[in-house]
Amino acid sequence: MIVDDEPDIIYAIEKVLEIKKARYDIMSAKNGIEALKLLKNNEIPDLILLDIMMPEMNGWILYDKIKNKESWKNISIIFLTARKDKLAVDAGFLLGDDYITKPFDNMELINRIEIALKK
Repeated sequence: MIVDDEPDIIYAIEKVLEIKKARYDIMSAKNGIEALKLLKNNEIPDLILLDIMMPEMNGWILYDKIKNKESWKNISIIFLTARKDKLAVDAGFLLGDDYITKPFDNMELINRIEIALKK
């Protein structure tokens, strides 16, 4: 699942995964509220690429909601964000499975997704 308020980012990630012949079923949400609706409808991904700065519900709040629900707490989360400040980076690495800043390298993104999925 890709959760990002920037449609261009969602499109770019989908295309990168498609071009690289990655075998993933991809769903997307433009904010935390949409992501929660998908999760509540039992659309449970193995991994979430999660932006931090979004309207409606930011990535930190969504992260807490996911990790506090028993049936969702084992979903891998990679923060994928433009935030590069030390506080966000440190928190992201501590809480999530990975932390990637935008703009991202396509091959690095794929490699890090695959590593997170193997955990």
